[in-house]
Amino acid sequence: MVSPAPSRRRWFWYFLIALIFGTATWYFGFRSNPSARRRSSSSFRSGSLPVPVRAVPTERRDLAVHLKAIGTVVPLNTVIVRSRVDGQLLRVAFEEGQLVKKGQLLAEIDPETYKIRLAQMEAQLRQNAANLQTAKSDLERFRHLFAQTLVSQQQLEQQESLVAQREGALAADQAQIDNARLQLAYTKVEAPIAGRLGMRKVDVGNMVRANDATGLVVITQTQPIAVMFTVPEIDLAKVVEPLRAGEHMAVEAWDRTEQARLAIGTLTTVDNQIDLATGTLRLKAEFPNDDEKLFPNQFVNVQLKVRTLKDALVIPAAAVQYGSRGTYVFIVDEKSQASVRDIVVGPADGPWQSIVKGLQPGEKVVLEGLDRLREGRAVTLVGDEPAPKPPVKPAAGEPGQKGKGGRSKT
Repeated sequence: MVSPAPSRRRWFWYFLIALIFGTATWYFGFRSNPSARRRSSSSFRSGSLPVPVRAVPTERRDLAVHLKAIGTVVPLNTVIVRSRVDGQLLRVAFEEGQLVKKGQLLAEIDPETYKIRLAQMEAQLRQNAANLQTAKSDLERFRHLFAQTLVSQQQLEQQESLVAQREGALAADQAQIDNARLQLAYTKVEAPIAGRLGMRKVDVGNMVRANDATGLVVITQTQPIAVMFTVPEIDLAKVVEPLRAGEHMAVEAWDRTEQARLAIGTLTTVDNQIDLATGTLRLKAEFPNDDEKLFPNQFVNVQLKVRTLKDALVIPAAAVQYGSRGTYVFIVDEKSQASVRDIVVGPADGPWQSIVKGLQPGEKVVLEGLDRLREGRAVTLVGDEPAPKPPVKPAAGEPGQKGKGGRSKT
C-alpha cells in the first residue's frame, strides 16, 4: 500500500512553483515598469482628456423686468350679514360656502309681529283720514258762514288750524306705516353684496337681535379679488412713474413654490406713504379670479412687471458663476477650449439673465459640466445632437414583420 506522505509533498512543490512564477510575473511585468503607469495616471489627473460639457449660445430677446414680493390675497369687500329686526329665525335659505348674488334671500325672521304693527298703523291712518275729511267739510261751512258774517274771524282761523293739525297727524301716520312696512321687509334678510358665504353662525329657531355682533353669516367677495404686497423704498420710482403715466402694470400671482402661475391682474392702488418701520410701500393689485384660484388670506408670490428690455443679450441664469474675481462664465472658443470670461449682469427674469457687458451674441456659454473646467481646458460638446428619428415600422408582409409565432418573416 502506497503511503500518502509522498503525494502530499508532491502537491506542496507544485503550489510553491506556481507561487514563485506568479510573483516573478508581477515583479517583472508591473513593478519593474512603474513609469508607464505613472504617465497614464498623471495623464488622466492632468486633464488632458476633453471634458464633456453642454453649452448654449447667447441670444437677443425681449426681457421683462419684474419686482418680486410676497403678497396676501384680500377680498375687495367683506360683509357680516346681521338682522335689522328682532325675532325668531324661521328659515335659512342658503348653504355654507355657497356663491350668492346681490339681493338674494338668505334668511327669514318671523314677520307676524311686524304685520300686526303695520295693520295698526294702517287703521290709525284711516281714522285720522276720516277726521281730516270731517274737519275740511266743517271748514267749508265756516267759510260760507263767515262770508255771511255769521261766524267770527277767530272761529274760522281755529277751524283752519284744526284742518292743518289733522293733515299733520295723517302725514305722521303715513310715516309710521312706511316704517312698519320697512321693518316687515327687514324680516327677509338679503345678501348686500355678491360673494361666497362662510359658515352659518345661527340656527333655525333661535332668537336673533338687531345688529347682533356675531351676525348670521359672513359674505366675502371673491370675484374680483385683490392682493396686497409691499416693495422696497428703493424701487419706488420704478412703480410710481409708470402708474402715474397711465400704464397698465401687469401683476402675476404664483404659488408658494413659484412653479404654477395662479392668476394675472393689474396694479390698481399705491399707498400714500412709506412705512417708516419697514421702509416699504404697500401696493394693491386686482384680479378677475374667474376660476377662484385665489382664496382670501392666501399667501402668494407676486411678480410686478415694471418694464421690458428690448433686444437684450440673455443667457441662462444657471451659467453665471460667482467667485472672488466677481461674476464670470465659461465660454467655448473656436478651438473647443474653455475660457473664463468676466461679465456684468443686468436684470433677470426667471431662468434668464441679461448681460450688460462681457459677451457677444452667438458665443457659446457652458451650462453643464462646470465643476471640472479651468482656463484652456479642452472640452467636447454634448447634448446638441439632433434627436434620433424613431424607427420606421415595416408594413405588413414586408421583411422583418413578425408573424403570429413571434418569428420574423424572411
